[in-house]
Amino acid sequence: MKAMKLILLFAAAVTMTSQVDAQKFGYINSAALLEENPKIKEANSNLETLQKQLQSKGQKMLEEYQLEYQQLQQKYERGEIAPKDLAAEEAKLQEKQQEILNFEQDIQKQLQEKQELLYKPILDKVKEAINEVAAEEGYAYIFDTSPGIGVILYMDESADVTSLVKAKMAEKGL
Repeated sequence: MKAMKLILLFAAAVTMTSQVDAQKFGYINSAALLEENPKIKEANSNLETLQKQLQSKGQKMLEEYQLEYQQLQQKYERGEIAPKDLAAEEAKLQEKQQEILNFEQDIQKQLQEKQELLYKPILDKVKEAINEVAAEEGYAYIFDTSPGIGVILYMDESADVTSLVKAKMAEKGL
């Protein structure tokens, strides 16, 4: 009985080992792959343009606020404004200041939404290309070695599937 258990345990271990040996692993550097991609460069350019437009608008809002603040300060120093009116004008300036702060937060939100909108179709096609390469080449796993993403202590250069994914992306017009 004990011998039978040992034989079954040994058979299970051999089966598991052969299954692990049969799996094929690959890796890709998605950061390098995307950095070279013209669609990503175009998306980055669009994001940069939007960012400059929004920052320009924010800068104009800030300049208007500063001008109004200086004018109010000059009126106060010359004694041209009553204390009651000064309080009302200060309240208006505080509202403008809050609008500027809200706009700065909105800038980040708009840029993030635009980035997601521009990148999602590209990243979906990259994922599709990776999946197709994995299926065609028989990879069980493909890891990402991009800095900050993957932690791989050793990798065989022959397992790099970046060029295969790049070729698949080119087939898809990416």
